[in-house]
Amino acid sequence: MTSIIQNSINRNRMSSNTRWDRFKSNRMGSVSLILLIVFIFISSTAELWSNSKPVYLKYHEKNYFPFLFEYHPTEFGRDDIFVMDYQALKIEGKDFALWPLNQWDPYQSNASLTTFPAPPSSINIFGTDDRGRDVFARILYGFRYTLLYALGVWVFSYLFGVIFGAIMGYWGGMVDLIGMRVVEVFESMPTLLLLLTMISIFNPSIYLLVVFSVFFGWMNIATYVRAEFLTLRKREFVESARILGAGKMRIIFIHILPNALTPVITFSPFMIAGSILVLTNMDYLGLGLPPPTPSWGELLGQAQKYITIAEWLVWWPSLFLVLTLVLLINIGLAIRDAFDSKSSLT
Repeated sequence: MTSIIQNSINRNRMSSNTRWDRFKSNRMGSVSLILLIVFIFISSTAELWSNSKPVYLKYHEKNYFPFLFEYHPTEFGRDDIFVMDYQALKIEGKDFALWPLNQWDPYQSNASLTTFPAPPSSINIFGTDDRGRDVFARILYGFRYTLLYALGVWVFSYLFGVIFGAIMGYWGGMVDLIGMRVVEVFESMPTLLLLLTMISIFNPSIYLLVVFSVFFGWMNIATYVRAEFLTLRKREFVESARILGAGKMRIIFIHILPNALTPVITFSPFMIAGSILVLTNMDYLGLGLPPPTPSWGELLGQAQKYITIAEWLVWWPSLFLVLTLVLLINIGLAIRDAFDSKSSLT
């Protein structure tokens, strides 16, 4: 019996290596994954690329890192302001400042402009929005909040869905019957309508949006995990583990769950893409992230007002939204092919 369990573990390891090889053989999926990782890194370190503060400043023989730390204006000889304006600081002699590629943060308005929104220029490469804020900076920082929301919904929806589905599938019987009725009740709810209603009642924040989205988003994965557990719970390696005295939690999480993760992994990129669309739609309607949080949907909402005079508010957020969704879909298709038992290495 122990040999049956060990053979199952060995098959899982070999299967994981084979799946990874299949994924890497999919050039579109591999390139999409690399590009997405690059985008995530750039957005996660957005302060290095777009900021109104220097990355490094040497002033009067002292070293400063304004993009990481707040310094009082008196350190730079300014006692007439409360927040230091580094762009107005005179850099002379041996003083030195290393600036980001784009010298705007997502909340800063370009005071030199007379009308908003302003078209793309050498100062604001993607133009400005209706408050004079740099569009490039708001797209860059907006991707961070969008991804944070999407990953939060994905992680917690899958966590609750996997646990609930595992309980229903492993115990079966009355537990499964009652559990499926609960799932059906949640699935019958008008999810988007209820989500928008709850958000309009409460003061929205990214954490509250994640909680509401998870509350309505765990049912599909629970159904798939339940089906996998119902299939696997009577397999011989599970029966062998049970006879050898393995506890229920060990059987569920060590023996069955690793073999039931196919739908969890396969559907993940598609769910993340769907969550990005949901947040964009809510921001577009003004029911998403609270202003002035950078948001792609908020830029698209402005584009509706200024469609005839500020077409850059349409094209730039739309371009990055479509590009992100295409990358996630390509990754999802590559993962699906990698987990397809009929696939073979090319």
